[in-house]
Amino acid sequence: MNTPSPSTARTPPIRALVTKIGFDGHDRGSRLVATFLKDAGMEVIYTPPWQSIEAVIKLAIEEDIDVIGVSSLATDHLIVPDLMAALDAADLRYVKVLVGGIVPEADHAALHDAGVVAVFGPGAGRDDIVAAFEEHAHTARQQKHAAFAQSV
Repeated sequence: MNTPSPSTARTPPIRALVTKIGFDGHDRGSRLVATFLKDAGMEVIYTPPWQSIEAVIKLAIEEDIDVIGVSSLATDHLIVPDLMAALDAADLRYVKVLVGGIVPEADHAALHDAGVVAVFGPGAGRDDIVAAFEEHAHTARQQKHAAFAQSV
């Protein structure tokens, strides 16, 4: 029986969730971002608009998500701190959250303070978005594995 050598062992693809929480139904940007991530080799779970925070948490657990991308066009980014608190309560502190869309500069600090790792506005480039998802997924996996190792 052949077993893969460590140098040929595959790393599981990044698992990203792209979603819209709240009542914002404009999903063109989130569909585009989901396509960028999929084309970059990530496994992408894409939700339709109008997701509840509870539904996002459930998906993050069921799908073993590394990174969540939240799209906001109509001020739904203001409920992202509630999402961050729910991730914490569900013991999913390692899951990284990125926000994209129409987010006033004045709201960026509150998002970062809540734990959001990146905020992208209109015109953000494909390469920058993909690189941020990759970087933060790597960090999420390191933190997840470290937490698991401490619990054993």
